[in-house]
Amino acid sequence: MNSNILVIGGTGKTGRRVVQQLQKKGIEPRIGSRNASPSFDWDNKDTWVNALNGIEKMYVTYYPDLAVPGAKEAIESLTYLAKELGVKKIVLLSGKGEVEAEACETIVKDSGVDYTIVRASWFNQNWSESFFLESILSGEVALPMSEVLIPFVDANDIAEVAATVLLDDTYNGETIEVTGPELITFKDIVHTISKTSKRRLKFHDITLQQYIDGMKEMQTPDDVVWLIEYLFSHVLTNPKNQQVVHDIDRVLGRKAKTFLEYAQETAKTGIWNPISVE
Repeated sequence: MNSNILVIGGTGKTGRRVVQQLQKKGIEPRIGSRNASPSFDWDNKDTWVNALNGIEKMYVTYYPDLAVPGAKEAIESLTYLAKELGVKKIVLLSGKGEVEAEACETIVKDSGVDYTIVRASWFNQNWSESFFLESILSGEVALPMSEVLIPFVDANDIAEVAATVLLDDTYNGETIEVTGPELITFKDIVHTISKTSKRRLKFHDITLQQYIDGMKEMQTPDDVVWLIEYLFSHVLTNPKNQQVVHDIDRVLGRKAKTFLEYAQETAKTGIWNPISVE
């Protein structure tokens, strides 16, 4: 059944999982992405009206992060347009411990449109689908702040929560904080991945400056370098981001997935095993 739900970022880490959750319920949401029809492109406001036309509820993720310059203005414009076009509810994916993200949350909260904020910790899937995967495959993981405790959360849990609050209006006006059930360090994570993937991974504790210099040497795009530096220097060390919150249990009626459970499932896919070139 076609629906009046739009998933912006519908091909991304959480967005595609939200789409899958809705499809399980027999709902076929509209995908908000550049390659969809109608397309949605954050960088091209001309695409927004067609994508939002006839939509009543929407899940919004901003790529690469609500903290980046320009995100606040984009969220403001989108929220204003959504209200004008008759959107009744916005579920915004936000980040724990990010001042800039909270400014975006405020825009949605003050819009007069029903909303639920889903405020997430760092994703487990950063180790299998994103920027940490390359170092795992190389066998040498060099990261700063190796002792900082982080409540890593699984993207599948985030998506299930997002799909639930999107459909259930009893969560209107709430900020749901999604974290994993434990605080773990980068060292713990590399040890767990090493164990579950049966690979000998070496961990090197380096300074943030060394990490940034390394990314620049690898010609990582400037906006990505900026974001990583911001996340490490401002978000990881924010006390708000070092707390386990049990909102996943409350919304889903079950415990959040542990990093070990994620690692065991992910290891079976072979994603952490480098392809040997004969």
